[in-house]
Amino acid sequence: MSARELGFDEDRLEALTRAVEADVAAERYDGAVMLVARRGEIALHRAVGFAERASQRPAHTDDVFCLFSVTKTFTSAAVLRRVDRGEIRLTTPVAEIVPEFGVKGKQRVTVAQLLTHTGGLSSELPPIPMEELGNLQSVAAAVCDQPLISAPGRMVSYSPIGAHAVLGELVRRLDGGGRSFRDILTEELFEPLGMKDTALGLRADLAARRVPVVVRDRRPGLFVPELLEAMNVFLDETAEIPGGGAVSTANDVFRWAEALRGGGALGGVRILSPAILALAAQNHTGDEPNHIFDYARELRGWDPYPACLGLGFFLRGEGIFPNGFGVMASPGTFGGLGAGSTMFWVDPERELVFVCLTAGLIEESHNIDRLQRLSDLVFSALTD
Repeated sequence: MSARELGFDEDRLEALTRAVEADVAAERYDGAVMLVARRGEIALHRAVGFAERASQRPAHTDDVFCLFSVTKTFTSAAVLRRVDRGEIRLTTPVAEIVPEFGVKGKQRVTVAQLLTHTGGLSSELPPIPMEELGNLQSVAAAVCDQPLISAPGRMVSYSPIGAHAVLGELVRRLDGGGRSFRDILTEELFEPLGMKDTALGLRADLAARRVPVVVRDRRPGLFVPELLEAMNVFLDETAEIPGGGAVSTANDVFRWAEALRGGGALGGVRILSPAILALAAQNHTGDEPNHIFDYARELRGWDPYPACLGLGFFLRGEGIFPNGFGVMASPGTFGGLGAGSTMFWVDPERELVFVCLTAGLIEESHNIDRLQRLSDLVFSALTD
């Protein structure tokens, strides 16, 4: 179907491409691969600019990107599958499955609290050598040994690495320990959904299409640029980082988003029940702000605004405030965001999906501004 038949003004939709072309020409970042779809049909799939500016390598629609925290949506789904199957409850204390977690005030932290970043874990990286960040067991053990920064359930403080490392280890143990977490995601999610170019860690056959991690905007912000760029070294095919170490293409992320838009199923394959997915896409953090963005409120003069976190997903919510999914999005819009570079969202009300994977990372608060602008251009192109 054409973009017009899907309910888009074609010229307005092309404004999305023109906006990214202008950004790339101004060297704000290096390139992007974008995909817009409605009712399961692709209206736009476009590569703009460079996959790697230094070598003048052009962007292609099948480029493989590090997804950073979009990875959390896969890990969260693996956890929710265990709830669906009755193996755990959302109210299960994590220490029941990972006993060593239950120290230094973490005894009553629940699965749901880790999924919603309300468990009181630190937003700092666990105290291990950088080269160990791809070792799931090492990271999980380090997080288990850390104290809380707040009482469970008291505040929202996004955990970039720690919470989902523990959740990945929890899934691995529930599985019996016979499979790696990488294989669990591949066999339960990626292969059934036809996501052939997606992996936890950089699979050898994907390396030639990999978009290198380059931090284009090096202003002080949420993440240290050198740490992000270190992913070029330690994100290999052995790395297991449940909070940020998956690689994928725009088309595969679209398939993931379509499975979520379809109530947990795609092409006759069901990965989650409609009931648990509906629960996961609700706001479980109320009006509480996400304290990881305290720095941005000082840096940018932002007023506090709701975190709008579901069970492993970011949400649009209600109100006008900085939001990468766009202020025109339906309140129930949900999806994932990855460090200064990657995003997908699903607007169930409008039957709409947007995937935006970018090369040349920018500072996180400015990334939110950028994604809000690009997302709103998608909504502006709708004619119904």
